[in-house]
Amino acid sequence: MSIATRPIRHVHGGVSFEAFAAWDESSAAPRPIVLIAGTFMGRTEFEEKKARSLAELGYVGVAIDLYGLANWPTDAVGARAAMDALNADRGLLRDRLLATLDVVRTMGPPADPGRVAAIGFCFGGKCVLDLARAGADVAGVASFHGLYDAPPFPKEAITAKVLVLHGWDDPLAPPETVLALANEMSEAGVDWQVHAYGHTVHAFTNPAREGMYNPDANRRSWQALRNFLGELFG
Repeated sequence: MSIATRPIRHVHGGVSFEAFAAWDESSAAPRPIVLIAGTFMGRTEFEEKKARSLAELGYVGVAIDLYGLANWPTDAVGARAAMDALNADRGLLRDRLLATLDVVRTMGPPADPGRVAAIGFCFGGKCVLDLARAGADVAGVASFHGLYDAPPFPKEAITAKVLVLHGWDDPLAPPETVLALANEMSEAGVDWQVHAYGHTVHAFTNPAREGMYNPDANRRSWQALRNFLGELFG
């Protein structure tokens, strides 16, 4: 197996963005695309490693950029400010997600533009849920320790299947927010599922987050994602 990578650049609203794509170049066969929306820190090594891991599983993994090259944060303070700006304008966030999706579909072989899913971590978990709420033509979205508040923009018909991977003791997403999301998805007629991990808090997939990382929840949630993608794409 030989993992190839390349940047995918585009401009939206006068802002330049750069995604990171990875795939196994030992085969020329077309394969599904999996977008990866990052934590509040943006596109980092963590997301790029996830892209490589997905490439090893036979997908084209694409770690996306939602802040723009000139706005990549260098510390948590800057990252929180960048995230807060998008949280305050969920319509802009939606538009950036949809624009990124359109660009990635044109990246060419071996990516199959007709088979796309999206996953996200923390803030990125909210992002992929908003992508589904925007009516994006994606097969499914998976949110890892995401945030579940519904956006103010009018929601379109959700066609994506939805997987939520949740730490039950996450202080940023208490049980009532999980129930609200479940009710929202049910009312919208979505094919949805929630996997909740006991004694697990926020950021449970990230080994760098001391006191939060949970190796069992990380392993179980990644297996749940593999099962989900296998169901979506066969």
